Amino acid sequence: MNTYNVKTQKPVLVTGATGYVAGRLVPLLLESGYRVRTMGRSIEKMAGRPWSRHPGIEMVKGDIMDIASLTEAVKGCGTIYYLVHSMISQKGKYRHADRIGAENMVRATAVQKSDHIIYLGGLGDITHKNISQHLISRNEVGQILKKGPAPVTILRAAMILGSGSASFEILRYLAERLPVMITPKWVSMPTQPISIANVLGYLKGCLEHPEIRGKTFDIGGPD
Repeated sequence: MNTYNVKTQKPVLVTGATGYVAGRLVPLLLESGYRVRTMGRSIEKMAGRPWSRHPGIEMVKGDIMDIASLTEAVKGCGTIYYLVHSMISQKGKYRHADRIGAENMVRATAVQKSDHIIYLGGLGDITHKNISQHLISRNEVGQILKKGPAPVTILRAAMILGSGSASFEILRYLAERLPVMITPKWVSMPTQPISIANVLGYLKGCLEHPEIRGKTFDIGGPD
């Protein structure tokens, strides 16, 4: 007999389920008793994760760039974790793609009357002269999501430290191989790194404290 006990009647949707943060958030939510629906472009990749066999999981194929599949994925879910963004520019159009994805999420959650969106954005001064286009795009996504009817909680984080994190692995690779390097201007910006464990704790906390809906929090570390 399946004795798995769920905390909510509505499942929680985690987008970008095979990504670094989302892939670690899913088992944390499952272990805490939540029903979780994961969305990704490849069912096969999600099925390869250890959490894919958990009794509280449901995996669906979807893409934020495809409004039909996104709307279907959102259907019936209470809280949506928006954990997708472009890291690498495709001919300089990643900001446009990020905007389209956010606009599609607004439309999908409006149609399905979702209760709450939790978005992991970027931390940094967008007025800084050396601001990166990536950080500008992360800020734009948050502003677009807030235009929809569902309340949006935004967590703004800088570099996330942990084995496997794209930004952390790039930094480690460069530091190990290049004693001196020429860097782009945005590297000169101050940053507050944070551990993946702390990020996951904040993301889960947003689900458990409804009073923070509609608010924005900076979650940089102490350094």
